Order: sequence, then structure tokens, then C-alpha cells
Amino acid sequence: MADYWLSIPLFQNLEEEELQQVKSIFANIAVRSGTEIISEGEEGDEMFILVDGKVRITKAMLMKGMSLPLSEIKNTSKVLANLDDSSYPMFGEIALIDRDHRSATVTVVEDSEFLVTDRMKFFEFVGNHPQTGSKLLMTIGKRLTATVRRNNNELVKLTTALALALSRSTK
Repeated sequence: MADYWLSIPLFQNLEEEELQQVKSIFANIAVRSGTEIISEGEEGDEMFILVDGKVRITKAMLMKGMSLPLSEIKNTSKVLANLDDSSYPMFGEIALIDRDHRSATVTVVEDSEFLVTDRMKFFEFVGNHPQTGSKLLMTIGKRLTATVRRNNNELVKLTTALALALSRSTK
């Protein structure tokens, strides 16, 4: 297997033997540009690690069933991130943990290669290798908590800006 395994953040706390064990639950897949590998709102249980290529993560600005007079907005989705393989980003870990609806859409923008695992393989591995599984879950947990903290900060900024805008419009 390629040397990039040692550079992937999810695996950086693993010993060599643990890394060899965890490789068995990941498949290597190639995906063509233009393919949506994750679609917001769909159910899913796979987690991906980008090892070569580029993806774009987008989120709908309107909740399902919501309609607003947004005639001046042509595209009702927001680009959250453009990611490349330089940091081996991971996505889909929320669905891996809770097997719920996808929170965003991930579109391949350049032919790409991924490592992918699913909930069944992952948690079977955790059950069979609890020490290594704990390390993986801790890494995923830290990533999720960092995301929650970042989103909380953004939410405070947005609600403050909205409150200021509303207070100015009523004067």
C-alpha cells in the first residue's frame, strides 16, 4: 500500500501493527470528476479519506420543504470547503457514527482516490480491536468537537450580525 497511510491524521496515533490491522477495513476507490459521492439529506454510513484529488463540500441554504422569495439567488447552496489531498481530509464520519442523513454534499471536482469504510466494518473492527478502536474513535471525536466549537463561534458571529442589522433597520 502507498506511503500516504502514515500521513493521514486519523492514523497518526497508531503503532505500525495497529495501522496494518486497520488497513483491512478500508477500500481504495477511484472516483471521476463530477460525481457526488455524498448527497445532502440521503442516508449514509460511509466515511471517506481523500488521498488524491479534489472535492467540494456544499450545503443547501434552505431546509427541505422551505420556500422563501429568493429570486435574486440563483444557486441555493453554499460552498463550505474546497479540499485537496494535501492534508488527507476525512468526511462522512458523522454518518459513520450515527448512520443518519448526510449533512452536506461532497462532489468530486478532479478525478480522485479515496479510502472508504462503512459503519459495519468500522464497528466490527472496534469490537475486535478495542484499544486501536478507542484511538480511532478519540481522533474522530476530537475532530467533531473542533467542528462544533468552530460552528458555535460562527453562529455567535452570525446572530450578532443579524441582531445589529435588525436593530438598525428598526430605527
